[in-house]
Order: sequence, then C-alpha cells, then structure tokens
Amino acid sequence: MRICFVSRRFFPAISGMSIYAINLLRQLVAAGDDVTMVSQYYGDPARASVYGGGPPPAVPGVRVIGMEALGEQAGGDFERDVDALIEAISTEHARAPFDVLHAQYGYPTGWATLLAAERLGVPCVVSIQGGDGHWVGSCCATHRIAMERVLDHAGALLIGGNSFAGEVHDRLGTPLDRFTIVPGAVDTDRFTPGEPDPTGPVRLFYHGRVDRRKGVLDMLHALPGVAGDWRCTVSGIGPDYEPARALSAELGLGDRVTFTGYAEYDAVPALYRAHDVFVSPTYAEGFSNTILEAMACRHAVLSCRSVGVVDCIRDGENGLLVEAGDIPAQTAALSRLVTDATLRQQLSYAALEECRRVYSWDAVGKQIRQIYQDLRGTRPAQGIDPHIAIAPCRFRAEPHLL
Repeated sequence: MRICFVSRRFFPAISGMSIYAINLLRQLVAAGDDVTMVSQYYGDPARASVYGGGPPPAVPGVRVIGMEALGEQAGGDFERDVDALIEAISTEHARAPFDVLHAQYGYPTGWATLLAAERLGVPCVVSIQGGDGHWVGSCCATHRIAMERVLDHAGALLIGGNSFAGEVHDRLGTPLDRFTIVPGAVDTDRFTPGEPDPTGPVRLFYHGRVDRRKGVLDMLHALPGVAGDWRCTVSGIGPDYEPARALSAELGLGDRVTFTGYAEYDAVPALYRAHDVFVSPTYAEGFSNTILEAMACRHAVLSCRSVGVVDCIRDGENGLLVEAGDIPAQTAALSRLVTDATLRQQLSYAALEECRRVYSWDAVGKQIRQIYQDLRGTRPAQGIDPHIAIAPCRFRAEPHLL
C-alpha cells in the first residue's frame, strides 16, 4: 500500500504523538508499505524551547516532508496551516497516488486530511490522541465544527480506549460505534527491564511533558511527606519546567529531586532502566505511552483514575491509582511503594507481563494495517463544506495548547 501519514508532532519534539508516529512508521516500512509522512513542526525558537521543534529528521524507508506551522505561530491562524497541508498532500498524491491517508490528531491535521481525502477520492483514517479529544472544540465554534465534521466523516476513527471514547462522546456527541479501539503500544524490544539496586534508595521517575496538566506539580507537592529512602528524577521539558524547578527548591527537596531536561528518544530506555517506580499523576491522557514504556521496563506505576489511564492500569493489580489532584493520596501511595519492596515487585512483574502480552507494536501495527486494507478502494464522504466561519478563539492567544 501507499500511505500518507500526517503527523501533528514529530521528533525532535518529544511527545506521545512523536512516539506513536515513529513506531507506526517502522511497522509500515517493515510490512513493505510505501510511506510518506507530512509533519507539522515549530520553528519559532520560543515554542521550540518549551516543546521541542525544528524540521523532522529522516526516517529510514519513509519520505519525510516537514511543514512549519507558520499560521499557528503567527497568532494562531490554524486555517492557513490547514490550506498548506492540503496542498502538500495533494502535491504528493499527484506525484504517486496514495491508497490511504492517515491523520494524527483531529484538528488541524485531521481536518486538513479529511478535506484532502475528499478532493483526491481516497479514504481517510484519523487517530484521536489527546487534546483533540479532551478540549479542542471547547475553545470556539470554528474548531468545534471542524472536529464534529472529522468525527462524522472520517472513514475510520482510531482511539486508544473506552474511557477516552466515552469522553469524546459526552463532549462532542460522537456515537460510540464510530470509534475503533486501537490501544497504545510500546516497542518491547527497545524498552526492557533494568536491574534493581537493593542497597540504594528507591528511584522514582517522572518522564514526559513537564506540564501541570500532567500532574508534575502535584507530584512535587506530594514528595516532602513520602516515607523511606528515595530519590526522584524529572525528565523532559514543557511549559512548567521552570515553575517545577522553583517549586522543588521552595519545598526544600534539594538533591532528592533531579531535573534532567530534554531527552533524545533513543536515550529514554536507559533512563527507565535506571529507575524503579514510574509516577504519572496525570489529569487525562489519550493513551499513555509513558506508562506503557514504564510497564515494559518493569516499573511499579503510580497514576490517577483518569481518562486514558484506567484502560491499562488497575489499582492494586498492575499499579496504584489515586484521584487526580489528591496530593495526600499521592504521598500515601508513594510511601507504600517506597517502603514495601514486595508490593513493588508484585505490581512491576504484573505490569511487565501484561505489557508484553497486550501492548506490543507488532499486534497494534497489524490491526492498523488491516483497517487500511478494509478501507482501501473506498471513497470518502462527498460534499463536506470546507468553509467555517471564523469565531474568536482563545487558542489564538495560546496556540501551543493545540
């Protein structure tokens, strides 16, 4: 098959979307598909310093086309970027026709890809992966209408779990039977267990976007009361990196908490292997790649009863769950994990076994390719109005939230 994958974020930006994209691209290339990726990126130095940015790197076996989000960076003009994406997809299709278009994120990439699919007469798959399901469309009528049209007309809608599908249904009215559940996945050959250090402190690990919506500030507030001998590493960059460092100093955490900043993806497995407990006190996920990576590395996981988490972590079975934002509960749960080696071992081994059995990219890649095969040769919905009245949007002030 000839496939165009349209990515909202890709490396050097570190995000769950980047990780999803690189693993899916590797699966498609290994299966013999002809793959083109069109990827948005930030060129603006200020945004790049917070989220990672710059043109996407080469991917073996993939034709990679970088599209700087010029409209988004110029005051949040997403519609300008939608037009540019449509033209790029159409130009590549004219060079060698695609069988399937697959967009990552509902808006702006999913909307652009749906309009390109209608123009070109090829089927369109859209993965709903995070903020697009959680809040995009709550900001203004323009983005809500675009999201609703994507959810109504894409040939297939992929989503990570039932809890996330339920949230999108409740917020935007999408019938649940429109979604195909495709769980998150992890490369279990790259992410493997390390050796525990029975003589040293228990090593806590936060890895991902350093963002209060991911609960990193809650975790720092919880740490001063955690019992036992522990150290914590915060890995990643994000909008709350400096506030997190300041909070750690204010709380007197000293050298018990280390901030390591941006991590190249190829270096991340070694970071996991150097730790014992993964802490993800997140408020919502599409499907957490970092939790799956931690499970594959035989970590005991502490997370929250949040959308996108409850589909893979069950309290007391393969991890511990608390309510998002409940700092005393986080302190108590972390104290249990630090002081009870038997509990840590039981949870970590259960997580590892389940991850290897359920969340391998081999299985998920085959599922996605079968969806492509089922759609191949079908035509997308016709008559979708590409024109949406532009309404005031708070994302024009904070466009990085999309």
